[in-house]
Amino acid sequence: MNIGAFEFATASRIVFGAGSADKAGKIVAGFGRRALLLSGVPDGEAALLASMEAAGVQCVVVLIGGEPSVDSVREAANVGDGVDVVVGFGGGSAIDSAKAVAALLANGGDPLDYLEIIGRGKPLTRPSLPCVAIPTTAGTGAEVTRNAVLGSPQHRVKVSLRSPFMLPRVALIDPLLTLTAPPGITAATGLDALTQCIEPYVCNRPNPLTDALCMEGIRRAARSLARAFRNGEDLEAREDMCVASLFGGLALANAKLGAVHGFAGPIGGMFPAPHGAVCGRLLPLVMSANIAALRERDLESAALVRYAAIAKLVTGREDAEPQDGAKWVQELVKELGIPPLSRYGIGGADLDGIIPKGEAASSMQGNPIKLTPGELRSVLAASL
Repeated sequence: MNIGAFEFATASRIVFGAGSADKAGKIVAGFGRRALLLSGVPDGEAALLASMEAAGVQCVVVLIGGEPSVDSVREAANVGDGVDVVVGFGGGSAIDSAKAVAALLANGGDPLDYLEIIGRGKPLTRPSLPCVAIPTTAGTGAEVTRNAVLGSPQHRVKVSLRSPFMLPRVALIDPLLTLTAPPGITAATGLDALTQCIEPYVCNRPNPLTDALCMEGIRRAARSLARAFRNGEDLEAREDMCVASLFGGLALANAKLGAVHGFAGPIGGMFPAPHGAVCGRLLPLVMSANIAALRERDLESAALVRYAAIAKLVTGREDAEPQDGAKWVQELVKELGIPPLSRYGIGGADLDGIIPKGEAASSMQGNPIKLTPGELRSVLAASL
């Protein structure tokens, strides 16, 4: 197969390793002396604040409760007027908030000026303020992506603020910060990381660079997600999951996703459902639906070969077939206690509203084969 043209973009600098958070103050001070810290870890940022204070950085703290919204980002940007650098500390919500606020502080205006779908969709024309992303969970890979997903409760949607200018200047990844993540968060975010390695690998626009990242991310998540779930203090497992999360973020930012994220975005906007748990519930079902559709309508697809490679990797069996990988993921989801989507108030009557939104989602366009409305309905119905 010919290799098509591709590009690769990521954070200007990636700093990884146990104890690397000790460098935060010095790194932030390199961008200025006035910082806005968006923290998703209430009472958990003391060491970070001490590091910045020791480096001579004055810091204003805004707590991020729940997933970011148009309103919360607007309010945080108002608080941050006059700062030199924005720091996101926490899960994907805090980091997405930081990227969005950094963009708004540099470009001015309101979030709705720049948002897709519900806003005016204007492009960002100026580089964001320097943004330092420090994740405390291993899942979203938001520290190396160029968008921020914001909820709009009044519209019942999640939409993206998106620009190459939004890549953080520094992604600072310290696995020690993830040791205290509770099992439920570890499971949901870890399945998000696994999904973000699998979907770009089988998508319709992969490239050799993201392929390598995806396969290594899948390898590490397969051997370590259940371990991190069972024992949060297993540093080796936590390190593996931080790598898987990072590699998934690098991959999705430079390839495509698929039907799992095509559905997860609309569902997250319509219902109070955690993104990672939705992805985990849908992942094995979408894998099975894609494999069946490919075998029926595109038997020569390279994606089938890739699903077989995933199956061999996660099961450790050289004779594994594509469907064995989906079964392995299904068993993992069960072990991690991911509930059916009905737990979040989603019922059969909601499928007619979810399916067209999923079909229109940008992530759905990367799926390795176009699934029919009937196939999409079967996936959602099985997830309930």
